[in-house]
Amino acid sequence: MTGKVAVVAAGGTGGHMFPAQALAETLIARGWRVVLATDERGELYADKFPAEEKLFLSAATFKKGDPVGMIKAGFAILAGVMQARKAFKRLNPAVVVGFGGYPSLPALLAATGQKRPTVIHEQNAVLGRVNRFMAPKVTQLACAFPTLELAAPAAKARAHVVGNPVRPPIQALYDQPYEAPGEDGPIRLLITGGSQGARLLSELVPEAVIRLPEDIRMRLEIQQQTRAESMDNARRLYANALVKAEIAPFFRDMAGRLGKAHLVVGRAGASTVCELAVAGRPSILVPLKIAADDHQRYNARLLEDAGAAAVALEDELTTDTMAGALNALLRDGPRLARMAASAHEAGTPDAAAKLADLVEATAR
Repeated sequence: MTGKVAVVAAGGTGGHMFPAQALAETLIARGWRVVLATDERGELYADKFPAEEKLFLSAATFKKGDPVGMIKAGFAILAGVMQARKAFKRLNPAVVVGFGGYPSLPALLAATGQKRPTVIHEQNAVLGRVNRFMAPKVTQLACAFPTLELAAPAAKARAHVVGNPVRPPIQALYDQPYEAPGEDGPIRLLITGGSQGARLLSELVPEAVIRLPEDIRMRLEIQQQTRAESMDNARRLYANALVKAEIAPFFRDMAGRLGKAHLVVGRAGASTVCELAVAGRPSILVPLKIAADDHQRYNARLLEDAGAAAVALEDELTTDTMAGALNALLRDGPRLARMAASAHEAGTPDAAAKLADLVEATAR
């Protein structure tokens, strides 16, 4: 039992908070005390975060070319830094770990200003704006993907590729073998949308499914996360096509559903890509076009280059092209099995442990 304090700075989205929570759970199991530093948006995820204390720091972001917004954000961040400095003097953390996004910035700036050991972790294949700013200042830089676009050469040279920490139920899928659909049995298709830009998949995939040949449609068992306003239309389309489908805006047991899926259709957020790899599941990925720095397209390359995923860019995606991709994959069990094996090889199930090792080695 170390009894040391690690401050984990994250917030804004589940993409930042879930890896941070996986690290926190690993550190606590090793005897660490964990404090979460986040902002008001982070409160949405903070209720289940395993921290003995939660610091809600002032933070803000701004748009390029908005001088007024920059000034306001600057004052908000400065206030957050002062709050963090005061808290750190009381807590005396042995290390501060940031997971990117502007909610992590005040804690990291306070820590570097007090010359405390710091680690940042980049979940995406593109180094995010806050992490790009902090990379020269922190003690250690960790990343999920072997590529790190938009990173300075010095940052790339010292980056530790540890993978992206995933939740324990997803991690457990690494040891669960993939079974391709048989010639006559059910074909289980899981469709996720992501927290942003979900309308495209909510509306396009049902239209594509009803265009599939009848021999495939009659075997389909679909589970689809769908925007609330698109649910009735999706249910109607599937029912008219006699396709068995479960439609919901959110699935809580994602690990259980992922473990049973023969094919997954979804966005290419860092968590999605890394969970697919750990679970060893074939996929069709549609990178979110408006994602910052086009990072989802770079994320998708991990599985595309491994032969584990088919990637469809939004500008090239139509109902017919999606129907064609689904038809080609769903009737080719051996190909799905090969894709699953390739995804499995690209997975890093022990990413949380690797990141925790780096954090412990950095702490004082």
